[in-house]
Amino acid sequence: MPRLVLFQPEIPPNTGNVARSCAATCTELHLIEPLGFEISDRTLKRAGLDYWPWVDLHRHSDWSAFRQEQQARGGRLLALSRNGSRPYTEIHYRADDWLLFGRETCGLPPEVVADADGCLAIPMPGAVEHGGGVRSLNLATAAGVVLFESLRQLQNAR
Repeated sequence: MPRLVLFQPEIPPNTGNVARSCAATCTELHLIEPLGFEISDRTLKRAGLDYWPWVDLHRHSDWSAFRQEQQARGGRLLALSRNGSRPYTEIHYRADDWLLFGRETCGLPPEVVADADGCLAIPMPGAVEHGGGVRSLNLATAAGVVLFESLRQLQNAR
């Protein structure tokens, strides 16, 4: 089962909504600190509703701590960025993939993307149509889109 990773998330409701998707799909959620909120934040809890007991939550003190665990457990680290070189639909997902998403305000730093095994993008025709004015999707939406595509592929591969 792929794992979902949020690099230094900043907005509590986004993380809560991602956590809800993780609970619904039995997907591990990895949060890389520092976080832009307290994990007990009321808005974070509200966004995740009463699903938090079913979230397989892993917290990492920083990028280095996360990379140590990720490398020890194995699997590809796939960064998601509007600057990705391939559409997220043009890759064959594996059960041991790590799906990495960046901060809401500025995405993933270049050095983090450089550590990844690949960098994928969610095509957004509206970004071109509207002269670049649509820069990105909401973090929870983007995470859900990619997570469910990976799960769809893995289910069909059985």
